Amino acid sequence: MKDKIFGVLQRVGRSFMLPIAILPVAGLLLGIGSSFTNETTIATYGLQKILGSGTLLNSLLIIMNKVGSAVFDNLPLIFAVGVAIGMAKKEKEVAALSALIAYFVMNVAVSAMLLINNEITADGQIAADVLEGTITSVCGIQSLQMGVFGGIIVGLGVAALHNRFHKIVLPNALSFFGGSRFIPIISTIVYMFVGILMYFVWPVVQNGIYALGGLVTGSGYLGTLIFGIIKRALIPFGLHHVFYMPFWQTAVGGTMEVAGQVVQGGQNIFFAQLADSANIAHFSADATRYFSGEFIFMIFGLPGAALAMYRCAKPEKKKAAGGLLLSAALACMFTGITEPLEFSFLFVAPALFVVQVILAGAAYMIAHMLNIAVGLTFSGGFLDLFLFGILQGNAKTSWLRIIPVGIIYFILYYVIFTFMIRKFNFKTPGREDDDTETKLYTKADVNARKEAGKTAGAAAATSGDPVSELITRGLGGKKNIVDVDCCATRLRITVAEPEKVRDELLKQTDSRGIVKKGQGVQVIYGPHVTVIKAKLEEYLETAPNEFADETPDNVQVQENAAAGNADGQNSAEVEDKNAGTAQTSAPAKEEKIRKTAIIYSPVDGIAADLSTAPDEGFAGKMMGDGAVVTPEDAVICAPEDGEVLFVFETKHALGFQTESGLGMLLHIGIDTVSLNGEGFEVFVENGQKVKKGDPLMKIDIPFLTSHAPSLCSPVLCTELEENQRVRLLATGEVKAGDPLFAVDTVE
Repeated sequence: MKDKIFGVLQRVGRSFMLPIAILPVAGLLLGIGSSFTNETTIATYGLQKILGSGTLLNSLLIIMNKVGSAVFDNLPLIFAVGVAIGMAKKEKEVAALSALIAYFVMNVAVSAMLLINNEITADGQIAADVLEGTITSVCGIQSLQMGVFGGIIVGLGVAALHNRFHKIVLPNALSFFGGSRFIPIISTIVYMFVGILMYFVWPVVQNGIYALGGLVTGSGYLGTLIFGIIKRALIPFGLHHVFYMPFWQTAVGGTMEVAGQVVQGGQNIFFAQLADSANIAHFSADATRYFSGEFIFMIFGLPGAALAMYRCAKPEKKKAAGGLLLSAALACMFTGITEPLEFSFLFVAPALFVVQVILAGAAYMIAHMLNIAVGLTFSGGFLDLFLFGILQGNAKTSWLRIIPVGIIYFILYYVIFTFMIRKFNFKTPGREDDDTETKLYTKADVNARKEAGKTAGAAAATSGDPVSELITRGLGGKKNIVDVDCCATRLRITVAEPEKVRDELLKQTDSRGIVKKGQGVQVIYGPHVTVIKAKLEEYLETAPNEFADETPDNVQVQENAAAGNADGQNSAEVEDKNAGTAQTSAPAKEEKIRKTAIIYSPVDGIAADLSTAPDEGFAGKMMGDGAVVTPEDAVICAPEDGEVLFVFETKHALGFQTESGLGMLLHIGIDTVSLNGEGFEVFVENGQKVKKGDPLMKIDIPFLTSHAPSLCSPVLCTELEENQRVRLLATGEVKAGDPLFAVDTVE
């Protein structure tokens, strides 16, 4: 159980890194833009002619400032999408879109509840009796002030829905909505209710957050010390992002009114003050207490530890150790990336890491005590110190105090590390046994140890998806598969060597038919093909990259040369002949028609038997039975009273269900999926009820005629029962609304 929780928390921490990764760039833009548009800075350095108001550089810097602010202003939405991407296991783009939709839906639902309860007025104004700061504008929507927590709630929830349902198989009538298409739908429904729930729950949660923030803030310098120790101690587990992010981005890290706006979170407060620096005498050290101390041990302390490890290295290994430690120390000093140094002594001498945790925690507290208020975007390296400390001036940041404290820290790290390395003979870089490579350790080394032995077990494990495995073998193996895609009903694959494709295996995967054109292979499954595609893509990620065996032992392959079949008939031909013999030897059972449903032509055009369709899949009735109509009019109408089940993304086809329960597919033209919706204008949407003759879409006949192989359009019943028969009622010219074919139910 503990391992499971730990694994989940690790994934959550990693998911935070995607949205966090944008902060350095946004911070640079905001820092540079704010610094060099500050009138005091410009006057101090006499830069009016270059950076003064109205100059080209001033305009550019103002734009940079606004762009940087845009990122920080919309962090909740960025976290919603970023966390969903990070936590989703497959088809991350679907999770991202679903999170975006869910975020808007949740806030709109909250806004509606605020309106219903008169906390905001019809014109969007906040009622006078509402506590200031509890309601804010979220992407133009008046909603509760949930900050980054709101984004995380959406991101984690949508990811959970996605991982649970992205392979869902729905009943045949709704199969188009299965698989990944189901995720935006379920996310919308769920987060409408989440928004309603948040209206009642969030004020309580908010009070709890304020209380927690007050507890940390009320603990003064001791609280800062505890924060710093915990954050550094979590580094080896990769959980530090989970811990510090609320202090940086939410009310846990405090609240403050800046430029007339209530701002939550230490980092957000700093950057809000930075954007309004002209009106700020000194940045808030209470806000920066969660990161200002990092400059002390990252720029000064850990390089001192690196020097100690170098000085303690064996003479013959000093050169190799020196080069590694120098690069790691420079990375730490300039960028604040401490992993190469911290992880090296963590693995070989955990006691040194304990010292690092205590000294680092103390650095946070010391910075707080000295009123040092230097902000950062990601980590406490010199680049951030220069932008958010030096450039802002000592009067606003007290950055000069970092230097004497840093020198003391450099000495402390050097002395303590030197003593402990020599006293306990720690195998730090350069002190390894003679047969051991001198290197810096990283998380990858630990992960490699954890994963050692798993590969063999994984290789020996049988596939948990026999259908995808069989599809892969039928297509000639993973190495033969170049590309995987699908349309409304077909799995569309590009293969490297078409001769390796084995139809007899693909037919065993419950396919309705196979169409091959050069290197293109189309395996017809029906509207649930999106689920099959998702499972196949997942299987291919771990499948061996090789061609399939020609004759697997566990698959019975029909041979062309059957006993007694001297003229080389294939098995299908033999089956057809046997079937014909059986039919002639036994009289056909008379069928009585119990009821009949009429399907009407959806368009003016030329009607014909389905077998005339210029496509093997349609002509062979692999996707269903019906008729074809070649349109002569641009408007496609409903063939019966019913419901639009789905409109395919490329608009070339739509699913339909009649009131009598017949599932249908209207496919306009042949291979029109490749047009990506061009030439089609759709008037209906998923779930819309329509009457016979209602316009469904409009097509550009000249465009489709010149860009598609054929305008011949199948009108199909896709899910016929065994006792249902299609009877063609019209050939040649037909008008929209004329009877096209009948579906007889027999007994």
